[in-house]
Amino acid sequence: MIKHQLLNKDSVYCNTCVLGHICVPQGLNAQDATRLNELVKERIRIPKGTLFFKAGDRLTALYAIRSGSMKLQLENESGHMQITGFVFAGEIIGLDALAENVHVSNAIAMEDTEVCVIRMSDLSYLSKEIPALAYRVTRLMSQEISRSHSMVLSLGAMRSEQRLAAFLINLSQRFSCLGYSGSEYVLRMSREEIGNYLGLTLETVSRLLSRFAKEGLIRIHQREVRILDFNGLQTLIQNENMHRADLRKALA
Repeated sequence: MIKHQLLNKDSVYCNTCVLGHICVPQGLNAQDATRLNELVKERIRIPKGTLFFKAGDRLTALYAIRSGSMKLQLENESGHMQITGFVFAGEIIGLDALAENVHVSNAIAMEDTEVCVIRMSDLSYLSKEIPALAYRVTRLMSQEISRSHSMVLSLGAMRSEQRLAAFLINLSQRFSCLGYSGSEYVLRMSREEIGNYLGLTLETVSRLLSRFAKEGLIRIHQREVRILDFNGLQTLIQNENMHRADLRKALA
């Protein structure tokens, strides 16, 4: 059951949260940093596997993940589910609804998750008072668009091993930016969910992870991944891209 928790004087606020250096715009003066505490008045706890919001729901707030992780997915008329992204602690969900004020995807907790609620009315008001906050939201939207473009490129132009290598590197880069280890992390999603996201079968994902491990690129135990050779993963992607470029030149 989803649980709502209103913040009180004893609660942890943005300016004292361990994730504050990620969520809060940098370079704020002390007064503006304190005012950001007005932005979050409530937190929500979502149990693993729970649908948090669905496509078609009206936009009322953005949500900063304080702990846990979520997946975003689309559903077509025949009921087919396509995962479009994974979101981790320190990242924001709800940006998909900013254009039309309606969510276009479903958000589901991959584990027990807690989010900070950023009401759009409060965000709009404080953004006028604190320009850096509006800039922060714009940057988040830009990052979301860039991530979507990368996914389209991956699905349209990369072979299966490239897709998985790029996925592992992307996770590494994101975790590093969030202040976590970029070389050793836990996959919060299943292999089947990775396959759905990358357009690969469960069997292909499992086979490629085993192959990467045998080649010394990674070490993997269940969902625990340790990247041993970043350059090797990058080379795997770049060599195929160079091969495609040479092929296009030969056919020109």
